[in-house]
Amino acid sequence: MTSTADAKSPMPRLTFITGGLLVIVGVAGYLFSMLNDTQHFTALIPSVVGLLLLASGALALKNLMAGIHVALLIALLGALSMAMPLMSLGELFAGEAERPGAVIAALITLIALVIYLILGVRSFLAARRWKKSSTAA
Repeated sequence: MTSTADAKSPMPRLTFITGGLLVIVGVAGYLFSMLNDTQHFTALIPSVVGLLLLASGALALKNLMAGIHVALLIALLGALSMAMPLMSLGELFAGEAERPGAVIAALITLIALVIYLILGVRSFLAARRWKKSSTAA
């Protein structure tokens, strides 16, 4: 059964948008690495995270709370996994990065996931406030 708050939640759609973006980032990063003769399958990590977000978005359509909790956990783990490639961020700005495409893809992935996490937490807080106000009335 879907409540009024569940039906109006933007989180499933946002999950699909973020997941789709990350799939594109991962595929583009992989293709960029192929063009530079440095084909690395690790460039597909954003795509894997994106596919997992798409799956959890589908779950959220059936069970909003469970699907978005899973999506936020995936987003958190995905954001943390970007720490290693982002250690080369200084080298990227200096023009000395060994794999600039990987650093750029990791940066885009981190930014997208952090924004998603912030919006997801805000959505849960708003839902909790709405639930408290509706039970108080």
